[in-house]
Amino acid sequence: MSRRRRGRAAPRRKVSPDPLDLRVELGEAVADADLPLCTIVILNLDGHHHLEPCFTALRALDYPEDRFEVLLIDNASSDGSVESVRHDHAWVRLVENDTNVGFSAGCNQGAALSPEAEVLVFLNNDMRVEPRWLRELVSPIARGECSTTTARMYSWDGKLMNSAGGGMNFHGIGIQRGYLEEPGESYAWPRKTLFACGGAMAVDAGVFEEVGGFDDEYFAYYEDVDLGWRTWLAGKEVWYVPTAECYHHHSSTSGKLPPEMIRVLQVRNPLLTCFKNYSDENLRKVLPAMLGLAMRRMFLVSGLQDDTPFRIERAGRGRRGPVRRAWDKARTSVNQAVPVRKVSAADMIGVNDLLGRWDHWMARRGEVQAMRVKSDQEIFRLFLRPEWCIEGEPAYGELQSGLTSFLGIDELFEGLSEAGPEPNK
Repeated sequence: MSRRRRGRAAPRRKVSPDPLDLRVELGEAVADADLPLCTIVILNLDGHHHLEPCFTALRALDYPEDRFEVLLIDNASSDGSVESVRHDHAWVRLVENDTNVGFSAGCNQGAALSPEAEVLVFLNNDMRVEPRWLRELVSPIARGECSTTTARMYSWDGKLMNSAGGGMNFHGIGIQRGYLEEPGESYAWPRKTLFACGGAMAVDAGVFEEVGGFDDEYFAYYEDVDLGWRTWLAGKEVWYVPTAECYHHHSSTSGKLPPEMIRVLQVRNPLLTCFKNYSDENLRKVLPAMLGLAMRRMFLVSGLQDDTPFRIERAGRGRRGPVRRAWDKARTSVNQAVPVRKVSAADMIGVNDLLGRWDHWMARRGEVQAMRVKSDQEIFRLFLRPEWCIEGEPAYGELQSGLTSFLGIDELFEGLSEAGPEPNK
């Protein structure tokens, strides 16, 4: 079913000669009668302990009750979540999945089940929101200033920032602006942002459908970065709205899962995001660096301490007798397994998910590029810290610097890095 599209007024922005000044001005308050119909989609997997504070806050929203609903998509919880919702929160629309379909597909499922919604809102189950959160979050969309918004997210106790918009480095590692920093004036300005954090965001339902929603194949992680980049490519804007305030228990669901499973997604999905969204010209520059840096990170977490068994030049030292014995030993152990850490194997699997399905991802890339109305150069300033080096190991830093210089990547992002401290990981 096609979505109703809200009107698009020209956004009012602050005029600045600084190309990195991403600040914008929000319009006047939206009357209750003009607020959009919203569906707040929440994904849940064994998050029973989070639901009460989340739902209590949503019940207290300063938003017309007949203009929003809460939809919980449960991904096969076994902790009593479903029974609790039925008994204590019957006002919440509940959908039960037989298996864990992941964040991306679950959110898309919620969107498909909400054909009347004018604005889709995605909220993590481990959030509590301020009463004006929804009104502030959707008002820029209702005024036609942008198509997507993201909230100001604090830590659960409000002492630190969790997110004030987002960016990324050139090979796809996402940045939550302000993460683990103290709240301050720099996070109080509304501004353009590369992506809206999937934990607390709103999007025009028609635009969400037009750009293809979240990528189901991501399962979880970086689906919001990918969606934001595609949204900008399609000529729509994403804004950070600091007056939409909420509080977050960070990584409360993923922390229960084996780290190697999370690692596969965190390695693969940035690669996929870059592969789909860069222009042909720029992907040809960036792809070799992406793969080279991924290889270096894979080695750093491998746990390999001694590479002597692989070095023929070391086996050849000494008299002929020791050389022959070393050679014979190498030949007989060629199929012997070498222990590496699971996280290193996860990196290899994540990279191979791209390289082992080349035609598939080229086809997916073609779909994204067909939507393009903005150039890469118009979007690059939204990255914030494109040359951020995420590893402190000297050889990794040397490799990144050398690759960006040799491939001309540093020229792509010259003058486009935001000042300030390095992002927290």
